[in-house]
Amino acid sequence: MLADPMTTRANSKAPSARPPRSAAGAAGDPPAPAVEAVDTSYLETLLGYNARRAALAVIAEFLPRMAVYGLRPVDFSVLSLITHNPGITSRQLCAALFILPPNLVGMINALVKRGLIQRRPHPHDRRALGLHLTAEGQALMRKAEVTASELEAEASRRLTPAESRTLLRLLRKVYRTD
Repeated sequence: MLADPMTTRANSKAPSARPPRSAAGAAGDPPAPAVEAVDTSYLETLLGYNARRAALAVIAEFLPRMAVYGLRPVDFSVLSLITHNPGITSRQLCAALFILPPNLVGMINALVKRGLIQRRPHPHDRRALGLHLTAEGQALMRKAEVTASELEAEASRRLTPAESRTLLRLLRKVYRTD
């Protein structure tokens, strides 16, 4: 029979993992002041923090807009690469998006099942299959890419066109190795 955790804890003589709470803290210390405004100044000096905050802001809008098309961000990325690179192989997709092959297989199968893409023999490599959009996939991606472009324009509305180009160029310098 299993012991009742509440009874066991109450009857245990072992010290508690955390000290008892008190409003005044340790023996007579005054209470710590409440934080009125959170200081994020250090975090805001970090590239990763700022990139993540910007990404979260855009993704928060991206998710519901792409849900209309039944697409997650990674599905959109895969389909966009196939749109702009007809005949791309799964290996090339994995390299471009930093996706592990086992993770891509299920995605590709789901997109094939939805009738958005098809596999065709590769013209130069008999072992490989090229990925192509179907007519339905092309129609979906025309709409989805318009939606994505509109979202990007809204997300960057406080930037000038030159600032937007500079931001994209600088972000690519962080993650590209070429």
